[in-house]
Amino acid sequence: MRWLGGGSKASGIPSTRVLLRSVYVGRICVAVAIYLSAALKIRIAAPLDILLTSFGLLATLVVTIAAYWYTHLRGRTPGRTFLYLQAVFDVALITTVVHITGGPESDFAGLYVLLIAVTAMLMPPASTALVTALVGIVYVADVFFGHQIATSPAIWIQLAVFVAVAAATAYIASRVSVMGAEREALAGELRQVQLEAADVLRNLRTGVITVDGAGRLLYCNPAAEEILGFRAGDWASQPIMPEFARMAPEFWAAVTATARRGVRQMRVEATVHRADRSFPVGVTTTTLEGGGQNDDVPRVTAIFTDISDSKRLEELRLRAERLEAVAELSSSLAHEIKNPLASIRSSVEQLSRASHANPDEKFLTGLIVRESDRLSRLLSEFLDFSRVRVTECRPLDLNHVAAAVIRLVREHPDCAADARIDLEGGPTTMEGDEDLLHRVVSNLVLNAVQAAGRGAVVTVRTARPALQELPGGAGIENPVALTVRDNGPGIPDALRGRLFEPFVTGRVGGSGLGLAIVQRAVEAHRGLVLVDSEPGRGTTVTVYFPSARRKEAAA
Repeated sequence: MRWLGGGSKASGIPSTRVLLRSVYVGRICVAVAIYLSAALKIRIAAPLDILLTSFGLLATLVVTIAAYWYTHLRGRTPGRTFLYLQAVFDVALITTVVHITGGPESDFAGLYVLLIAVTAMLMPPASTALVTALVGIVYVADVFFGHQIATSPAIWIQLAVFVAVAAATAYIASRVSVMGAEREALAGELRQVQLEAADVLRNLRTGVITVDGAGRLLYCNPAAEEILGFRAGDWASQPIMPEFARMAPEFWAAVTATARRGVRQMRVEATVHRADRSFPVGVTTTTLEGGGQNDDVPRVTAIFTDISDSKRLEELRLRAERLEAVAELSSSLAHEIKNPLASIRSSVEQLSRASHANPDEKFLTGLIVRESDRLSRLLSEFLDFSRVRVTECRPLDLNHVAAAVIRLVREHPDCAADARIDLEGGPTTMEGDEDLLHRVVSNLVLNAVQAAGRGAVVTVRTARPALQELPGGAGIENPVALTVRDNGPGIPDALRGRLFEPFVTGRVGGSGLGLAIVQRAVEAHRGLVLVDSEPGRGTTVTVYFPSARRKEAAA
């Protein structure tokens, strides 16, 4: 209720304390003025009136000081009883002033109107009506009994004015109060929306920056600081566009074009060059008109995000599609070639057994047989590559699979005697095809041993990774991870981009199908394989599998 509260600037009505302070000041001014008038014999007819004015001044000072101490010094909220007592005292004071200055003919009768108006702003309509009724009764009693004046139309007109002022002021005050309450509610909602928006921007993983027409940084959320690698506090209200031009030229060009032409830039790809790494970002820019010192100069807001994970996943998807196409072609070619090749080998072998064949012919036929066998083995690898499918999916422990693979790789001829293969991690359960997973682990571990050579140190680890370890958008639920790390020379730059393509190998005598089979086997399990390699610092291959197959995949 507004007559008991502290008021608000938004309501359009002065607060209760401000109104009471005005009442206190006006009350003392009236009492002092009347006392001086009586003391100087200006308007007072009876000598007894000096005593009344002195008593009124003293009572006014005592009541006003006590009220001020209660409401302003102690900070108490004035209640309805307090306001009633103040109104009654003011009615008594004004009636005394009006009585000793002429009654109906007094120039101070207008103070009743002011009192009624202030009461209407301080108290509810019902209380205002009671105070107005008290004013009317006291005023009429003073006219009839204090001055023995007969009833006249002027008296009733003054009473009507009192009632009209009370009604009009109460109505206006109530409407202004309602509008003020609505305005306060809207302001509160706006503040809440601003707080929620600020909280969203702070926790958003997308970078948001705003610069003004002069290129000064106006806003930068934490995600933008993390992506761009600088602190917003170091650039607050400073020109930052030269730094953008150095760090990300395409980003700078998009923001500059939007500032100059006022045209939004949608999904612009830019590359951020930081001291530690370079990566692509997707940028969208827009303008914000006004709000600055110069409304003709638009502010530009850029929204951007690191898209390196999405581009990497897109490359993996395209790689899987290419491997699928190559697998289909390999299967067709292998079937078309294998039967004629078997016929050729059989025929040549029969010729080599002929009694009339000389040593040169036997040597050539033997060479043809050996090469036919080599081509047959290669065709078998083609067929293995094309037949990578999940045929039996059941619960298993990936750590046990890795342990079995390590025992076999240690017996492989390409595994040096001083090679060390360590297994880390604990039980890692998942659903999958054990034979296919065995091929994945064996290809990766054998490749690591072959790449590292003598003194090889290979670490195989199975575990459940944290969600933040996976690239954004990978879509692997409850993942398990297989990591194979070696201390070899790393992958040459010429091979890094084509590592999983068929028939691409950096080892003499290799078929180039090992990693291609790994890629297809991982894809068959709806997994993801990532490679990190630096020249001279070894290679790490990480494979993520879903721990359970999706229902649609199982079907």
